[in-house]
Amino acid sequence: MTTTPPSKRGRILTGDRPTGRLHLGHYVGSLSNRVRMQDQHECFFIVADWHTLTTRNAKDEIARIADNVRQTVLDYLSVGIDPEKSTIFLQSGVKDTAELNLLFEMLTTVSRLERVPSLKDMAKAADMEEDVMPFGLLGYPVLQAADILLPRATHVPVGKDNESHVEVTREIARRFNFQYGEVFPVPELVVGDVPSLIGTDGQAKMSKSLNNAIMLSDDEKTVNEKVRGMFTDPNRVRADIPGRVEGNPVFIYHDAFNPNVEEINDFKERYRQGKVGDVPVKNSLAKALNNFLDPLRERRAKYEAQPSLVEDILVAGTMRASEEGRKTMELVREAMGMYQLPR
Repeated sequence: MTTTPPSKRGRILTGDRPTGRLHLGHYVGSLSNRVRMQDQHECFFIVADWHTLTTRNAKDEIARIADNVRQTVLDYLSVGIDPEKSTIFLQSGVKDTAELNLLFEMLTTVSRLERVPSLKDMAKAADMEEDVMPFGLLGYPVLQAADILLPRATHVPVGKDNESHVEVTREIARRFNFQYGEVFPVPELVVGDVPSLIGTDGQAKMSKSLNNAIMLSDDEKTVNEKVRGMFTDPNRVRADIPGRVEGNPVFIYHDAFNPNVEEINDFKERYRQGKVGDVPVKNSLAKALNNFLDPLRERRAKYEAQPSLVEDILVAGTMRASEEGRKTMELVREAMGMYQLPR
């Protein structure tokens, strides 16, 4: 495991489930890092629609995936991910992923998957009882291993809550290489130091499902409304009462998105002394957030005005990912000695 950036020759695989539009927490936790990485490394960004089915497989939920895919790609483009530098692709369009997933399932025990702690968290977030967890969710880490190893990624950026998933990938790569011969790199985890961005309600990390998120695509009015309703210090009922800065979502967001450090420090000092109210602090935050989001909105509007752009990007990226997958599966079948019908 490493916390240092991979070499310039490294290949990165990371991405998102298309469950809706992305938010500021995604930007702080991963998107900003991806924008930096694409100038130094070979990047594959997966829009993981099959993974969405592990917790959202009702017909009406599936019907929303197509638009969610489009919105996810638009969010990528708006923050500066460049399809000329990176490969953006649709998971379900790379058919060799399914075959590799099947083969990896033969190398993974149920008891090992049951020890992955984040799976229980995912089931809980989806309001699933543990005893009715679908096989697909239990096998989530195996499918993720296929995603990562099909393009033979060497490094995987990951948050601390997903380290256990990628550790399964590393184990599968080692087991395959030991049993059949060296085919896969054992990918290194690149663990970010950035904490999860707290939700606007102050109760949990920012999440679409908890309705406590500021989206990258929110307009100015929506941002202003969400900031006005943000949780602050619950014990501070008047502006002249000294307030708590530490753990206060408004100041956490100021530190993350307001470049005016002098203004932030002045607010913090006066807030602790009971010499400034929540309203001016929130107004300043709303202004800073809108200044940050304005270039993203401008880029998004430009891309939205090109109806076929997202599809063109996904088709090109998926073709490239599929070609890498084809090469990998030839190596896999040869290493395993699988019988292949003549073409």
